[in-house]
Amino acid sequence: MHNVSGDESRWIAQAITGDVEAFGELVRAFERPVFNLAYRMLGDAAEAEDAAQEAFIKAYTNLHRYDPERSFKTWLLSITSNHCIDILRKRRLTWLSLDNEQLPPHPALTSDQPGPEAAAITQERSMYIQDMLNGLSQEYRLVVILRYWYDLSYAEIAEMLETTESAIKSRLFRARQALAQQIDAQEAPHLVAALEGLTP
Repeated sequence: MHNVSGDESRWIAQAITGDVEAFGELVRAFERPVFNLAYRMLGDAAEAEDAAQEAFIKAYTNLHRYDPERSFKTWLLSITSNHCIDILRKRRLTWLSLDNEQLPPHPALTSDQPGPEAAAITQERSMYIQDMLNGLSQEYRLVVILRYWYDLSYAEIAEMLETTESAIKSRLFRARQALAQQIDAQEAPHLVAALEGLTP
């Protein structure tokens, strides 16, 4: 079972009846994780903002389909990831390689305000990892993000993607192999250690 705050339950119930203000509270509660997922998937802050807005619109228009037995956050992230995958599929038709472009992290990704040295290391690692993510297929990119940034269990990811836990484990293993192949063998252990040290 998932943990749902009293406020969240009330906002969901009110939003389902058409209360726009209640849904606005849900947007404020979840806008950061939704934006972060879109940014990690798309690699562009402006595109991620548009995708996050569209994901919330889709969630609002489909609230009648939400199952209260499920985590609302997981349901919302599922909508976001599906929307981002659609964008990536369309982008593929006119794809220009961005593998060498360094994308600075959005302020929302580094807003915990660690000390200056820790902040510099975190930002450098964030840019490094984002560059690696851009080289993954959309399916591999998604499982890495959900596992390492959102700390979702294999079962939760499997539920979101409508597949099995073993399939998710296999996909994650292949994703890590693909990440390691993008860089020099000497740096591969560093990348894996960086991934394992990430927090949502």
